[in-house]
Amino acid sequence: MFTTILFKELRGVFLSPKFIVTFSLCSVLMLLSVYVGIEHHRAAMEQFQASMQLNDENMHEATNWGSFAARSFRVPDPMEIFVAGVNNDIGKVSSISEFNPVKLKGSVYSDETIYALFRMIDFSFIVQIILSLFAVLFTFDAINGEKENGTLQLTFANPVPRVSYILGKLLGGWIGLLLPLLIPVLLGVLLVMLLKVPMSASDWLRFGVMLSVALCYFSFFVACGLLTSVLTKRSGVSFLLSLVLWVVFVLIIPRAGVMAAGQLIAVPSDAEIDGQRDAYAKDKWAHHMDVMTDHFAAREGLTRGMSQADRTAYNEAHEWEWIQQEDSLRKQMQKEIEDHSEKLGEELRNKKVLQEKLGFSLSRTSPAASFQLAMMQIAGTDVGLKSRYEDAMKQYREDFVGYVQKKQKESGQTGGFRITMDTQTGIKFTAPRDGTSLDFTDAPVFTPPKVSLADILTPVAGDCGLLVLFTVLAFGGAMVRFLKYDLR
Repeated sequence: MFTTILFKELRGVFLSPKFIVTFSLCSVLMLLSVYVGIEHHRAAMEQFQASMQLNDENMHEATNWGSFAARSFRVPDPMEIFVAGVNNDIGKVSSISEFNPVKLKGSVYSDETIYALFRMIDFSFIVQIILSLFAVLFTFDAINGEKENGTLQLTFANPVPRVSYILGKLLGGWIGLLLPLLIPVLLGVLLVMLLKVPMSASDWLRFGVMLSVALCYFSFFVACGLLTSVLTKRSGVSFLLSLVLWVVFVLIIPRAGVMAAGQLIAVPSDAEIDGQRDAYAKDKWAHHMDVMTDHFAAREGLTRGMSQADRTAYNEAHEWEWIQQEDSLRKQMQKEIEDHSEKLGEELRNKKVLQEKLGFSLSRTSPAASFQLAMMQIAGTDVGLKSRYEDAMKQYREDFVGYVQKKQKESGQTGGFRITMDTQTGIKFTAPRDGTSLDFTDAPVFTPPKVSLADILTPVAGDCGLLVLFTVLAFGGAMVRFLKYDLR
C-alpha cells in the first residue's frame, strides 16, 4: 500500500507544471551560478598571480633593508564558486612591514560596488531561497487539497493506514524536489570539470557534505508544507500560512537574531578603533620628537665652543652610537604603539566574537540560518575567514620583521632617516644609504591558513543536527495531527 501511495504521489508531482517550472529554473540558475562563479574565480586567480608578481618585482627593486617591505594576499579558493559567504566582503591584501599593522584591504565589494548591490547567486542561495520556496509550493496542499477534491475520502474508503499515507506524501514530495536539485548539480559538477577548475579531493569531499546539508535543509520545508496542510482545512489558507512561515524562517529570523545581538552587545566600529590607534600613535610620535629634540640640544651643547673641524670630527666619531641610540628609541616607541594596537584589536575581536555567538545562537532558531552557517563553514567562507588570515599574516609579519632587522644588523643598514642638528647648517634629514639589489632568497614565505575537513565537522554536525531536529518536529507534528484529521 505504501508503494502504491508513493508512486501515485510521484506521478502527480512529475506531471504537474510545478515540477517543470522548478526543474527549469533550478537548472538555469545552477548552471549560470556555477559558470559565473568559475569566471569570478579565474579572474581572482589572475589578479592574485599578477599581484604576487608585482610584489616580487617591488621587493627585488629594494636597495636598502630599511625600506624593504612586502605584501600578503588571500589565496582564491575554488569552494567560493559554490558558497561565496564573506569572501567578497573582506579585504584581499595586507602590507607587511615594521611600520604598518596587518589589515586586510581591497574587498571585491569595495572595488566593484555593483556586486555589493545585487550580491552573488550561488549554490547556497539557490537551495536556501529558491528550493525551499518550491518545497512549500509542492506540499502546502498535499492533504487539504486532496480533501477539497474529494479524493482523500475515496482513498481511505480502502484499508489505507494513515501513517503509510502521510509517509508516502512526504517521500513523494521529497523525491520530487530531489531531482530538480541533483540533476542541475551534476551538470554544474560536469561544467567545473570541463573548465578544469583545480578542485582537490578534499574540495570534492566538502562539496559532498554540502549536498548532504542541502538535503537536510529542504526536507524541513517539505515537512513544514505537510504540517500546514493538515493544520488547515482549505488549501488557500495553508498556502498563506506556508508562505508566512517561509518568510519568517528564511528572511526575518536570521536578520532579527543578528540585529538583536547588535543591540544587546555594543561593538565599536573599525573607524573608532582606527581613530584611537591614530590618536595614541600621534601622541607617541609627538613625545618621541620632543625627546629627540632634547637629545639634539644636549649634543649641540657638548660641541659648543669647538672649532668647526673639531665639531665635525666629534660628530663623525659618535655618529654610529647616536644612530643606534635613535634607532633603539624609535623601535621602543613603535613597540609601544604596536602593543596598544594589538590590545585594542584583541578587545574588539573579543566583543565581536561575543556578538557573533549571540547573533548566531538567536538566528539558529531558523533552519535557514543553520543551513547558511553550515554551508559557509564547509566552504571556508565563514565569518572566521578574516581572523584566520589576519592571524596568519601577523605571524608572518613577526617573522618578516625579525628577518629584516637581522639583515639590517648584518649589513650595517638601518631604517628611517638620519636627523642631525647643527648651528651652521640647521636640521638635516638624510636618507639611508642605497646599495645593490638585496638578496632575500632566504626570506620567510607567507603560508595561508588551512582548515581541514575534520576541523569543521563538529560545528557542521551541530547545524545538521538542528536541521534534522526541525524536520522531525515538523513531520512529527504533521503525523500527530493527521492521525486525528477529519477526512470528510
